[in-house]
Amino acid sequence: MTSTSLKGAEPILLAFSGGLDTSFCVPWLKDTYRRPVITVTVDTGGIDREAAKSLAERSVLLGAVEHHLIDARDAYFEHVLKFLIMGNVRRGAVYPLCVGAERVLQAQTIAQFALKLQTKMVAHGCTAAGNDQVRFEVALRTLAPDLEIIAPVRDRAFKRPEQLKYLEDHGLPIPPFGGAYSVNRGLWGVTIGGKETLTSQGSIPDGAWVLSKDAYSNPRPPERHRIGFERGVPASLDGQKLPAVAIIEALESLAGPFGIGRGIHLGDTVIGTKGRVAFEAPAAEVLLTAHRELEKLVLTGKQARIKDSVAQPYGDLVHEGQHLDPVCRDIEALLVSSQARVSGEAIVSFRPGSVFVEGVSSPYSLMAASKGVYGEAAGEWTPTDALGYSKMLALTGIFYRRAGANRR
Repeated sequence: MTSTSLKGAEPILLAFSGGLDTSFCVPWLKDTYRRPVITVTVDTGGIDREAAKSLAERSVLLGAVEHHLIDARDAYFEHVLKFLIMGNVRRGAVYPLCVGAERVLQAQTIAQFALKLQTKMVAHGCTAAGNDQVRFEVALRTLAPDLEIIAPVRDRAFKRPEQLKYLEDHGLPIPPFGGAYSVNRGLWGVTIGGKETLTSQGSIPDGAWVLSKDAYSNPRPPERHRIGFERGVPASLDGQKLPAVAIIEALESLAGPFGIGRGIHLGDTVIGTKGRVAFEAPAAEVLLTAHRELEKLVLTGKQARIKDSVAQPYGDLVHEGQHLDPVCRDIEALLVSSQARVSGEAIVSFRPGSVFVEGVSSPYSLMAASKGVYGEAAGEWTPTDALGYSKMLALTGIFYRRAGANRR
C-alpha cells in the first residue's frame, strides 16, 4: 500500500494476523491511545493473493492508516525451517513446530520496520496464557530494547467474547473464524485451537480442519512422489528442481487432502503449563519423514546420535523464542556439517492419513559402499572374523557376571 503521510502523534505498529485478537487491537489501540495505527503482516507462509487482499481491506476497515505485507518466506526457510528439517525436529515426537517457529523472525522483521518508520511503539495481540507473548517479547527486547511494547489482550485480560462484542458494537468486520476457533497458518503448517483443545479429551470437529476437511470422508486414491535433497535441503519434487519454499507449498497442496500431518499435540508450554493444539502439517510430515530415511542411508551411527542429541534442544530453543541465543548458531553449524552427504532422493507414497517411504537412494550410500549384504553374505570380513567379534563383544558381560558370582 502506498505510504500515507503521518503527521502529529507517533504511530503504533501492530503485528497483524487478521485474527480476532489483532482485529480487535486495531480500533482499540486507535481509540485508547489516540494515535494512528499501522498494521504489518510478516508473511511466513499460508497467505495467497486473495488472503493478502482480504488482510489489507480488513485492516483499513478496522481503522488502520496503513497496512504492509512483508514477504519473509525465503528468510523463514533459510534461517529456521532449513535447520528444523536437518534436525528432524518434532516436539513431543509428534508436533513439527508448525506455528511458533516463525515468531522470532516476525519479531525481527517488525523491529526493523519500526526503525524504518521511526516509531518506538509496537503492539501485538498475544494473550497472557500462550507461548507467543514470550516469543515476541524476548525477540523484540533482544533486538530493540528501546521499543515500547503494547499488549492489550494480555495486559487488560480481554476475553474473546468481549472482543467480539467490541467489534460488533462498533460495526467492524469479524474475522472469518469468529470466536469459535483460533487459526494460525504458516509455511510449515496450521494450528487450530478451540474449546475441544482446552481439555485433554476429544478432537476438533471435521469442519474445523483447514487443509484436510474431507480426507477421511472422501478419501483419495494413493499417489507416489519423488523428493530430492541436496545437502539436507529439499531441492526437487518429482524430478523438477524447485526452490525449497515452492516444494513446501506444493507438498501442502498434494499431501493436505490426504490428511497427512494431521494431529493434536499435548505438551509443555513456554510458561510452564500443559497445552493442547490441533495441527495440520502435510509438507512438514512428508519432508521430515523422507529426510530422516535418507539420513539413515548416508550418516554413520555416531553422526546420527550426536546430531539427534543437539537437534531436540535446538527445537526447544526455537519453540521458546530463544532462537537469537548464540548457542543456536553453534548447533546450526553442526547441523550443516552433518548434511554434507545428505543428498539423494526418496520415493514416497501418500495414502489417507499417512506417508510411506518406499525407498531412498544416494551417491553417498553407506549401504551400497559395503561388499557385504545384511543377513546374506559377509563382505570385508570372514566368518572367522565374525565369530571373534561376537566373542570380544561379549567380554564385558562375561566379566561382570564373573565378578559377582561369589559375592551373593
